[in-house]
Amino acid sequence: MSRFDKNYVDGGYLMNYETPKLNTAENRRVLQFMIILQDIEPVIWRRIQVPSDYNFWDLHVAIQNAMGWQDYHLHHFEIKGKRKRKEVHIGIPDFNSVVGMKEVFPGWEIPVKEHFNDLGVTAKYIYDYGDDWYHTVILEGYILKDSQVEYPISVDGERACPPEDCGGAGGYGDLIKTLSDPKDEEYEALKEWAGVNWSPEKFDPKQVSFDNPHVRLYEAFLER
Repeated sequence: MSRFDKNYVDGGYLMNYETPKLNTAENRRVLQFMIILQDIEPVIWRRIQVPSDYNFWDLHVAIQNAMGWQDYHLHHFEIKGKRKRKEVHIGIPDFNSVVGMKEVFPGWEIPVKEHFNDLGVTAKYIYDYGDDWYHTVILEGYILKDSQVEYPISVDGERACPPEDCGGAGGYGDLIKTLSDPKDEEYEALKEWAGVNWSPEKFDPKQVSFDNPHVRLYEAFLER
């Protein structure tokens, strides 16, 4: 059973999936973003380039892939673009009426360029409302598109993504402490849980693979 309501699907595809029309100059460029995971030292960060016609769902999928998250949990962006009157929340709407949750607008209906509308515009990206992973997302640049490159791409970054469901920044700190001491009685169990090949310092931007966001959306909203 999907975590989302399949009634939001029309013929296998979500209604109102927004792909904005671009002018000639926009068609020639891609957007470069810096993503920084908060409350972790040393810093875990990524730099990616994505198509100019992305909506916020597309950007969400690219961030998940670049960071190394598995998209097991809900998410939203908090952003106030240049010359915008107020901050908006964009992501997965509150289909289940979570108490105290501000209105979240569907990311697949809102073009990225509508709110990331100038260089330096910054958003919060919150993933997993239990572990509360906060990311800072910054529009760094407009880059001339390379016709030989298939976007999105991972440009740079440092350090591995924390394992899913490790308990947020505090739990991650405890995990690192335990894995740094092979004599700890929990070392073997946590090493196996995190993955024998997982290392907090291990990240190679060339190894990042990006999913098709249309397919991801289709899968998220349908029963399997």
